[in-house]
Amino acid sequence: MSKPEKKLFLLDAFALIYRAHFAFSKNPRINSKGMNTSAVFGFMNSLLEILRKEKPTHIGVAFD
Repeated sequence: MSKPEKKLFLLDAFALIYRAHFAFSKNPRINSKGMNTSAVFGFMNSLLEILRKEKPTHIGVAFD
């Protein structure tokens, strides 16, 4: 009987946050209180897409 394949993803959180911030700079995501949530929105979309498509068994996120 073979062991299930393990899949590890390591994410550079600040790189994703930085990219998301500037990706939405022309059309920022603003919440009901007027706060710009573009960076959080972009980061979470990236994270959820990786979880959905790649189905990792382990994930590490580095905030340096």
